[in-house]
Amino acid sequence: MDTRTKTSPQNLQVLYEDNHIIAVNKRPGDIVQGDKTGDVPLSEIVKQYIKKKYNKPGKVFLGVVHRIDRPTSGIVLFARTSKALSRLNELFAEKLAKKTYWAIVKNHPNKEHGTLEHWLVRNPKQNKSYAYPKEVPNSKKAVLDYQVLKKLNNYYLLEIDLKTGRHHQIRSQLAAINCPIKGDLKYGFDRSNKNGSIHLHARSIEFLHPVGKEPLSLIAPPLEDPIWDACL
Repeated sequence: MDTRTKTSPQNLQVLYEDNHIIAVNKRPGDIVQGDKTGDVPLSEIVKQYIKKKYNKPGKVFLGVVHRIDRPTSGIVLFARTSKALSRLNELFAEKLAKKTYWAIVKNHPNKEHGTLEHWLVRNPKQNKSYAYPKEVPNSKKAVLDYQVLKKLNNYYLLEIDLKTGRHHQIRSQLAAINCPIKGDLKYGFDRSNKNGSIHLHARSIEFLHPVGKEPLSLIAPPLEDPIWDACL
């Protein structure tokens, strides 16, 4: 994965922060949590940012609430306190956070807008999910709403309202309707993006603040890129 400009505490794009939560705009290539690659995860970079900004002694608490795929960009929310973490975990488990994604695809879906329902089977060895039209053994139901927002020169911009949070859900479901995401070789696009990203972006998230209970609506701008720029 070629990340081009790697995320650091200095260039971290913070979308929102207070004493309880912090939301950042993840670059493609960043991993949210540590994995077998040993690469520095975004969670650690956010900890370094907090430690320096607030001159915190000792260890910084940071709870990972949710994750997005490594080649994907967009909003990632973290908890800064254990109270916020437990409440956000509950909120996400009850599907009370509305997550909206943007995806760039080459083919137009059959309809301008609609609902996709599939049954996904995850293959851990391949790190890939397969979408089936009906329930099969070891499958989990996946649901999303989509609409075509814009026609670009050679592509279409889709807005995705995620109803369930399955492994590679958007990628596998769009591939199942012959609309693989630009750059996503794993799910059938014909060529990769030069920087190793895919054109899938976690655009916005809406939820109730875990402590203050006020409604929050956060939006992440896509990174500068000719195709993303044409969407704005």
